[in-house]
Amino acid sequence: MLYHYTTFAAFDGIIRCAQLRLNNILNMNDASEMRLFMNGICKAVTEKLNQNGLNGKSHEVEVFFQKELEEEFHYSAYAACFSKYRDDAAQWERYGYLGQGVCIAFREEVMRQMVGGVMSLQTVFYQNDMRKHRLVEDFYETIRKASTFPECFPTLQNLMNEAWLQSAAFKHPSFASEKEVRLVVSPFISQKFTMEPKYHVSSERIKKYYPLDLNKRCGECGLHLSDLVGEIIIGPTSSQSLPILQDYLDDCGLGVLKDRINVSQCPLRKPRP
Repeated sequence: MLYHYTTFAAFDGIIRCAQLRLNNILNMNDASEMRLFMNGICKAVTEKLNQNGLNGKSHEVEVFFQKELEEEFHYSAYAACFSKYRDDAAQWERYGYLGQGVCIAFREEVMRQMVGGVMSLQTVFYQNDMRKHRLVEDFYETIRKASTFPECFPTLQNLMNEAWLQSAAFKHPSFASEKEVRLVVSPFISQKFTMEPKYHVSSERIKKYYPLDLNKRCGECGLHLSDLVGEIIIGPTSSQSLPILQDYLDDCGLGVLKDRINVSQCPLRKPRP
């Protein structure tokens, strides 16, 4: 199972509207999202070039990466985030509205049937040292073999696109306790990307997201939304009525999920008024 901790408002969007929001990774709680990987690759490539006497090319690589990072929004990936941990206190506090929310358990094998093309299910790696990543050698060899930096630019741009794709799966090691898996879309890699973006407007700001139609995705696999949801866990500090939640599922045409509801056993202290 992949566990998605959220609020009841977001739960309603997922269950009643059958829509999973994929949000911009650059706006998530790790301030170094995507940049961590890109900066790590740049550092590893330039170090290797300097070690092998290619200092001039090393400087050009730094300038090249810096220009790319200035265009980061163009390369933004969008994702929905899950944890491998069930009924976890840290997840409840950070993403489950201080335990007042809800957790939906998604069946991983069903999600893997749903992905493809610009959408992927990625296990997150927690590291900031990229020296052993295969792209470092690819960048290095491309630059080393070129007589001039502009000569290898087209190949470098292709490698850069791949690096941006990879960057969505790396986070700072301090987040390792989340044991995260991400459902990721990268709109920039394909002109055939047809999912239309939407915008959430709050009193503070406007946020862009992509809505994933779960009914459509499940239907394409010959499945129903109820095949995707394995469990619903009411948060440890939630005041949610179990009978009302069961009625809600019935009215959403998902009565089969009523027997998959559990109440969290996490002894999380209720927020002070």
